[in-house]
This record gives sequence, C-alpha cells and structure tokens, in this order.
Amino acid sequence: MTTDRPKGHTPIAARAPAPERIAAFEHGLSAESRCAAWLIAKGYRILARRFRSRAGEIDIIARRRGVTAFIEVKARAKLDDAAYAITPQQQLRIIAAAEVWLAAHPQFANDELRFDAMLIAPGHLPRHLIAAFDATPR
Repeated sequence: MTTDRPKGHTPIAARAPAPERIAAFEHGLSAESRCAAWLIAKGYRILARRFRSRAGEIDIIARRRGVTAFIEVKARAKLDDAAYAITPQQQLRIIAAAEVWLAAHPQFANDELRFDAMLIAPGHLPRHLIAAFDATPR
C-alpha cells in the first residue's frame, strides 16, 4: 500500500494538543483574567489582552494616569517561582512586542512606558510588581 504522506506524518487536523498543554493554557487564561480584574479594580483601563506579534506576546497592556504598562502574567504554585519565571530572553521578546504595539498605537507613545509583572499563586491575591524590568539596553 502506498501513500502520498511522508512516513510518520500526521495530518494537522488529526493532531490534538496534549491534555496537560490544554490545562496549562486554560490555567494561564484564568490567571490573566484574574489579573485584568485586579487591574481594573485598581483604576487601570485594559487596552489589550494577549497581544501577539512576530516579535513576541504581551499578556496585558493597561493604562492609568498617563502610564502604559506592558504586563507579563505568571502563575505558579509559589509566588517566588512565578517571579523567577520571567527570563531575560522573555523580557526581550516582550520589549520587542511592545515596540510593535506602540508603532500601531502612536497615541500612547508619549506616555510613561513600564514593564510590569503580575504573579499568581494559589491562596494569594495577585501580586503586581511595578517596573519589574526595563527596556534599557544591557
């Protein structure tokens, strides 16, 4: 029997994500929603969620009092683990994605720009780390 497909090739439609990937994705969405609600309660206006570009992804973009914040959400079993999960490489991708977003939204270019993190762990309120990292070249 011959087939036109390469050996070991599974059609895209036939592939299903692993259950643990689905659970992680849903957990991430839930954490982002909790953080967005927390930010709104603190007076922020959510400008975008899950912004994606070729350069990278930003979980939440929010604004309050002339400050536009690009916010990375991390959910882990412990708050400390969440804080350490934002790697320098990931920071660079977030900064690059912020540049893409700002190019498309020039009305915010004169705002103070900030890179924040929000940490989520079971049994804790969200922890907002203001200016968790900066875009200054190293």
